[in-house]
Amino acid sequence: MLTRARYGVTATFGLAGALAAVWTVRVPALADKLHLDPGQLGITVLAWGLGALAIMQFAGRLLTRFGSRGVLRVVGPATAATLALIGLAPSYLLLLAAAVVFGMAFAVLDIAMNAQAAQVERAYGRPLMSGMHAGWSIGAVAGGLLGAATAYAGWSFTRAVVVFAVVGVPIAAALTVTYLADPPQPADTARRRERLPRVVYLLGAVAFAAFMIEGSVADWSGLYLRDTLHATEGTAALAYPLFEAAMIVGRLNGDRVRAVIGDRRLLIVGGLGTAATCALVVAAPRPGFALAAFVLVGLAVCTIIPVSFSLAGRLGPEAIARTNGLGYLGLLLGPTVIGPLADATSLRSGFTVGVVVAVALTLTARALPAGDAYPVAVRVER
Repeated sequence: MLTRARYGVTATFGLAGALAAVWTVRVPALADKLHLDPGQLGITVLAWGLGALAIMQFAGRLLTRFGSRGVLRVVGPATAATLALIGLAPSYLLLLAAAVVFGMAFAVLDIAMNAQAAQVERAYGRPLMSGMHAGWSIGAVAGGLLGAATAYAGWSFTRAVVVFAVVGVPIAAALTVTYLADPPQPADTARRRERLPRVVYLLGAVAFAAFMIEGSVADWSGLYLRDTLHATEGTAALAYPLFEAAMIVGRLNGDRVRAVIGDRRLLIVGGLGTAATCALVVAAPRPGFALAAFVLVGLAVCTIIPVSFSLAGRLGPEAIARTNGLGYLGLLLGPTVIGPLADATSLRSGFTVGVVVAVALTLTARALPAGDAYPVAVRVER
């Protein structure tokens, strides 16, 4: 049962990554369909993020009341279904509404699958979170490639997104039988409101920084290679896939490293490595050097989010929801900060934000409580 749950939640991460990627790579077709300019596309992404942030304020309570398995049984298929709303939106205003709804469903899915992953990890009694998060990276790459294939095949934005949504619903429903039942909560849990411990906000700050760096690479790496380092379009397009590929490799091996050096030390080493590799990106003299630097950034930053969520998962549903919410805030702010800075100076200067944020991440990780002993496996309902 534990093995099935482990693969089930890893597949859920993969499905979520694919659903996010498949419509993202078809954004040019969306722009053509609704005649949107870059500013309107940016607002669409912002609407998705704001919907996610809004629902995260209540996601912890949902998990406390219904458990991660109960929430996933509903929100998994619902997330795939709401993706179809984006594909079917006939106007810009309805697209914004669809983005908000999809963002809300996706955020609850994200939090619930991380809570389920933390439970699986506790039941095993050893680090597994990085490997399960590798499912996200694999799904994102697969979804991106499939989305690109629909573009080459001449599919419209609506057809591509709706087909993936229709396929995603039964896959999400099938995965619900693999999840572990949540441990019983005290009878007064739903009524009790406790102040979250300080460590939750430290973990949230670490997640914020890591998401900010990941988002910056996703949104600006290609433009940096093309406009600053004068790479060809084809070369520039390699930056993010290579970054994600490095993330996959690092996450598939991250749990073994974590078991050897411990949680806090891994976060510190990851933060230092991210700062150093982001500095290499800033100093890159030519495209090949920059591509190699982005690969190293992916290897350095890849385990920070999984470890943060794993530690938050030990503290309960509210903690993992708050950590996830702060992480999403970083994902939204990263491109927002770099864009104006790049306009005022250059994209090279803009990427110095990654160096500064990684240093701050390292200092925050040092402030986390010492002690890397992993908790004893919990009893779970089979």
